[in-house]
Amino acid sequence: MVAISIFLIVMTISMGSIISVFDANRKSRSLKTVLNNLNLAVESMAKEMRFGENYHCGPGAVTIPQNCPSGDTLMSFLSSDGVQITYRLSGQTIEKKIGGETYIAVTAPEIIIDDLVFYTLGAVSGDSLQPKVLVKIKSRAGAGGSQSDLTLQTLISQRVLDL
Repeated sequence: MVAISIFLIVMTISMGSIISVFDANRKSRSLKTVLNNLNLAVESMAKEMRFGENYHCGPGAVTIPQNCPSGDTLMSFLSSDGVQITYRLSGQTIEKKIGGETYIAVTAPEIIIDDLVFYTLGAVSGDSLQPKVLVKIKSRAGAGGSQSDLTLQTLISQRVLDL
């Protein structure tokens, strides 16, 4: 009887440990999904912006360069191919527009973007600053106890010298 009681106690503790390991694995997979998808979205955004020009942040005509030191959820620029590219936060996804096409989502539906802010400095010619864009993204994936939160920030400067 004592042996059975000890066995049951050990099994209960072991099952609790196994459940904790499964929970940690689920949270780890959720975080990996967020990191991979956001990494791809930010990397492609950064590459396009780095080779682009005429950065425009905020409201107004997107073809006119405009600084945005206080930040905005819309960023547009002229790509190296001469096509206007625009990124924006729409609901809880990051969307991209190429030329006159419609916006398409660049983040997976499993990822919720809580905040996307672009800060632009040096966009206006003749201001003696090299154009640069700071991108800040707050996101999450998963639900309940397996939810993963992530804040990502990157600074992109225009590759072509524009002083």
